[in-house]
Amino acid sequence: MTSPISTQSAANNISDLQSAMNAKPKAEVDGVQADTDKFMTLLVTQLQNQDPLNPMDNAQMTSQLAQLQTVTGVNKLNTTLESLKASYQSTESLQATQLIGAGVLVEGENILLHKSQAILGLELETPADKVQITIVDSKTGKDVASIELGEQEAGILPIAWDGVPDPTKVDADGKPIALPDGAYTFRVEASRGGEKLKDVKTLAFDSVASVTTGGKDGVKLNLPGKGAVTLADIKQVM
Repeated sequence: MTSPISTQSAANNISDLQSAMNAKPKAEVDGVQADTDKFMTLLVTQLQNQDPLNPMDNAQMTSQLAQLQTVTGVNKLNTTLESLKASYQSTESLQATQLIGAGVLVEGENILLHKSQAILGLELETPADKVQITIVDSKTGKDVASIELGEQEAGILPIAWDGVPDPTKVDADGKPIALPDGAYTFRVEASRGGEKLKDVKTLAFDSVASVTTGGKDGVKLNLPGKGAVTLADIKQVM
């Protein structure tokens, strides 16, 4: 790129150009178009003030235009990505608000037995020949019940529990004796071919109380038991 001719006219042109570039636009201009206009203005000014005895050659011109295309393409891509991001966040927020009041399964081991009813779950990455759930009293830390599930396929398995540790034990009315309502935890043991599986996860039942949007970490679902989680943390909607 060559130096401009040192003349009063060239100096005036450059001064005018600088004033125009530094002036605030009267209306908001699209970022990509604004960058293109600035680039073209600088290129035209350079051509007007080049040395007639040593003008810009075709290679220089092609290089300048290639730079313009690269900058314009990157800016357009950034604009498109920002638009897609805003659209995704809007969709995610709408999906999240529709879950308010719904029951969900998330990773956890807590069980709340209420009126002899509770929901828990598990997630198996691979099939299992044998699956056993052990219920633990949160206060004493003692095992109080077990649930045999036998053979299970890979996937998410929700389980309803009635709080009955032993169906053979009944009260005076002939009804199975259930454990008292309250807080419990559980653990899962799964095996295949006699080998213990390590890819099993315990899932706790919770409900969506509210939704937080607009944060730097995206949309958050607020659960009374688990706390704030993302949509990706929800394993199943009940």
